[in-house]
Amino acid sequence: MVTVASAASRSPNSFGASVTMGGGPRAAPLPVSSVLAEFFNGVAPAPGSEVFGAPPSPKMAAAEEDELLPPRLPELFETSKQLLDEVEVAAEPTGSRRIQEKVLKGLELLNTAAEMISQLDLFSPNEDLEEIASTDLKYLMLPAFQGALTLKQVNASKRLDHLQWAREHFLNYLTQCQNYHVAEFELPKTQNNSAENNTTGASMAYPNLIAMASQRQAKIQRYKQKKELEQRLSALKSAVESGEADDERVREYHLLHLRRWIGISLEEIESIDQEITILKGKDSSKEASTSHSSREDRPPMKPFILTRNAAQAKVFGAGYPSLASMTVNDWYEQHRKFGALPDQGIAKQTSEVKRAGRQQEDEEQKEEEDDKQTLQQAREWDDWKDTHPRGYGNRQNMG
Repeated sequence: MVTVASAASRSPNSFGASVTMGGGPRAAPLPVSSVLAEFFNGVAPAPGSEVFGAPPSPKMAAAEEDELLPPRLPELFETSKQLLDEVEVAAEPTGSRRIQEKVLKGLELLNTAAEMISQLDLFSPNEDLEEIASTDLKYLMLPAFQGALTLKQVNASKRLDHLQWAREHFLNYLTQCQNYHVAEFELPKTQNNSAENNTTGASMAYPNLIAMASQRQAKIQRYKQKKELEQRLSALKSAVESGEADDERVREYHLLHLRRWIGISLEEIESIDQEITILKGKDSSKEASTSHSSREDRPPMKPFILTRNAAQAKVFGAGYPSLASMTVNDWYEQHRKFGALPDQGIAKQTSEVKRAGRQQEDEEQKEEEDDKQTLQQAREWDDWKDTHPRGYGNRQNMG
């Protein structure tokens, strides 16, 4: 058995320890500290003790604990929202590497946040909008953020897939807002129904002017509502972000954001449907051109006679007029030599026909000139009769 005597029983300047081994106490000349004494007693030294250096500060310990903990839902939401805002206002092109890294990072954070919301059962279709806490209203915008960031991806080979995913995210957001009666609006049709409507609209000879007018009016109304919402949001933003706003103003702020993203989602779905139609038409035209080029690559077929055998063809012939004896170029050259080719739909005239035509034109011109001279004489005679009555100048038979 090994025991260590207390350091307080010895001199203040002495750090030795008396070790008892077996039968009696024996002085140990080795200086040991209290930590080493704990080691001899079978107690392991704790990290941060004087053996390992200075103990860690509380701030460092808290930072280490924060690094080990997964990010919380509010942090995920605010970080992804900040990334979306940076992408929206960035002066760099969307296809740059820095912007695309932000887009991918934002989508990753939003997917993690969506999984957390699903695990927490934060929203239920059985509850009303008033039953949702004011601080939780902002999480309803996650699908809209996912759709907006999905549209920022610039991979041309996957553009159609990105458009379909973005449309699905926007439609999920609009469906959720309509279930909670956040605002009054009409849900856009599904992708299949919109494709059928585009096909029927293209087959019609005249567009539906009433539908076009209603769409234009709806766009104007959404634009006015968007401007009004942005003004109200700018008035509430400073108070909400500084934490000075009460619960009622915070709730109003989040509801205004939800209605603003409703208008954005409706506009994005309209543009997505138009782009999907263009991309599908482009793919179909490529397929048609490919099939057409493959038909052009085939060698030309030689003419043949539909008969049972060669002997029958010699006796009875082909059964229809004989095959062509000259090509189109030969026929053209032959007719060009004789001057019998049409010239813009009017046949070429021979010299005699031209001469007869000129003679006829001269006669018609002469008749027109004669008619003008005769007409002038008749007019002069009428004018003379107006100024000279009957018997004017006859002085021989005066009575």
